[in-house]
Amino acid sequence: MRIVNMAEWPLGEHDERSHPPEGELLWNESWYFDFVSEDGQLGGYVRLGLYPAWKRAWYWACLVTADGRRATVLDHEAPLPAGDLTATGEGYLAAHRTTDPFRRAEIHLSSADLSLDLEYRTAGGVYGYAITPRYEIPCEVTGTIDGRPFRGHGERDHSWGVRDWWSISWLWSSARLEDGTYLHGMRANLGTELPWPAFLAPAGEGPAHVPGFSAATVFDGDRPAESVLRFPGQVTTVRPIAFAPVALTSPEGTVAAFSRAMCAYETEDGRTGAGWTEWHQPPGWREHPWEGRV
Repeated sequence: MRIVNMAEWPLGEHDERSHPPEGELLWNESWYFDFVSEDGQLGGYVRLGLYPAWKRAWYWACLVTADGRRATVLDHEAPLPAGDLTATGEGYLAAHRTTDPFRRAEIHLSSADLSLDLEYRTAGGVYGYAITPRYEIPCEVTGTIDGRPFRGHGERDHSWGVRDWWSISWLWSSARLEDGTYLHGMRANLGTELPWPAFLAPAGEGPAHVPGFSAATVFDGDRPAESVLRFPGQVTTVRPIAFAPVALTSPEGTVAAFSRAMCAYETEDGRTGAGWTEWHQPPGWREHPWEGRV
């Protein structure tokens, strides 16, 4: 297993556990679990976000299919878990466990609309960000969805720190190509260049950081229609297949649009794949610097 850490802070297996909260209202700790079936026709994601100072947790579980099915469990007022990562709310029970740090994790959800029992096994290694405490892990994903066998791929991540959803827009994308290559890229629209998190992980290899990642997006109104991801030596076109968005309301009542979609990916040399992309759109996002908009 390869661990690539772009930051000066050490990244160790202890980081798979929860971190001591800080006092800011928007300090949060979150765990994401994305998944897409091998044929790219079904996918989803789970996010658990803890907001200790705000005295709540956010729980999201979304499932989409290429033919238009969508099932969601969205709760922005869940009680904070007591000592573990179990989320509960009206009509659902969700659990999240790291069974072997950096190597295996599990998620479980029982609800009237959606049930998940999935295991994430690390494919290659771990990638740590430089610009914020966060790491990404490309994974093979197996288990059951609504009681039916599932096999596919995905990425899980874990982050902690202040996250102001209502002031910054960004693009985040993760996928697996048909030749087994995992890719990941992220850019925030800050009006300045930073060491943006991006990696390529060929089949059987761990993530390798690639500098100079950029992205451009064409919008149809407010909806993303297509993005082009540029890695050194590789250009990949991303097209949404099925959206699973979430509306996010701040403590003051401001609403941001979190546009997330299962997507089809195609490289310039003809390789295809599937994964997830998000285009975060806070109020006034069109007026903010957006290096990635065309």
